[in-house]
Amino acid sequence: MRIVVMVMAKELFLWVWETQLSLLASMLPLLLKKLLLILLNLTSFMAMPPLPVYFKPECFGSNSAHAIAEYLSGDLPYQLSSDDVFITCGCTQAIDVSVAMLARPGANILLPRPGFPIYELCAAFRGVEVRHYDLLPQKDWEVDLDAVEALADQNTVALVIINPGNPCGNVYSYHHLEKIAETAKRLGTIVISDEVYGHLAFGANPFVPMGVFGSIVPVLTLGSLSKRWIVPGWRLGWFVTNDPCGTFRKPKVVERIKKYFDLLGGPATFIQAAVPRIIAHTEEVFFKKTIDNLRHTADICCKEIQDIPCIFCPYKPEGSMAMMVKLNLSLLEDISDDIDFCFKLAKEEAVIILPGTAVGLKDWLRITFAADPSALREGMRRIKAFYQRHARRL
Repeated sequence: MRIVVMVMAKELFLWVWETQLSLLASMLPLLLKKLLLILLNLTSFMAMPPLPVYFKPECFGSNSAHAIAEYLSGDLPYQLSSDDVFITCGCTQAIDVSVAMLARPGANILLPRPGFPIYELCAAFRGVEVRHYDLLPQKDWEVDLDAVEALADQNTVALVIINPGNPCGNVYSYHHLEKIAETAKRLGTIVISDEVYGHLAFGANPFVPMGVFGSIVPVLTLGSLSKRWIVPGWRLGWFVTNDPCGTFRKPKVVERIKKYFDLLGGPATFIQAAVPRIIAHTEEVFFKKTIDNLRHTADICCKEIQDIPCIFCPYKPEGSMAMMVKLNLSLLEDISDDIDFCFKLAKEEAVIILPGTAVGLKDWLRITFAADPSALREGMRRIKAFYQRHARRL
């Protein structure tokens, strides 16, 4: 029985083998034809000119860095080089890098209140103590320099400013920025200047980059394409050393910065490749239209706020895309704080604004005016209706 099975298995194998050979023989002309086409296509491909290579893992020394250096130098009394510019994945990565580069045991950093909460998150992650100084609403949200001097000590690694201001919509004057630089120099610390809203100024004060005062104190300038060019989500920012006196050019400092950037992923290379053309060929009319629109919507916001008794704007915004307003809880019947106000407003009127607690000011509200005028008016109308529904009855 076993012999019979083995014979049958052998015959079956031979039959399958012969069948496969027969099938292969019938397909051979077709296979040869396909192989010839592949070889012809490969030869044609190899004859093509080489494609441009955009794989450049380094985020410094590139054409985009050179273009950004030229762009920023236009507002400075000295010339930046591409060696001063490091390309980042948006301004958020630039913020994280600036904090990480300064972190050391016992270090502290001075942050504005109200401010941008990402700084606090980055500092906490890096083990850097946060010390808040206040911005003064009664003085157009200027830095409280007396508070800065009281807070700083030998472990203070940086003073952070945001200009134009987020969330306040303020724009610092040349004189105030100079006083900030002199204060930082006296304290022996550097200035980190967040200028992501750079040039978005439409009031009495023109935008002045902090780098103008780089000869007084070393400045790290942070910025991005997203706001001025209205391309949020492109994630292309920059980290720039404004340092004509050469503090950052000490070999160990430069080496540390470059090595740190070697560890990071940069923006998409095709976006980096587009930067020189974007900067060189964006017409001034585009920027003017953006400024005109922001001025118009800021005016709408301030006008509509006057008809809503429970909120008050101490300062008409002159830059960026947002403003802070004070919430008067005494005029509201069943609202406990700014967070409660924003949650109920979103639920009842489908209008979303940010509670001031999120940016460091309890019982204030952050309102963005970078919106279509008709949508902004409708949003303010709904806030007024919300107030009327929750107003305290006398």
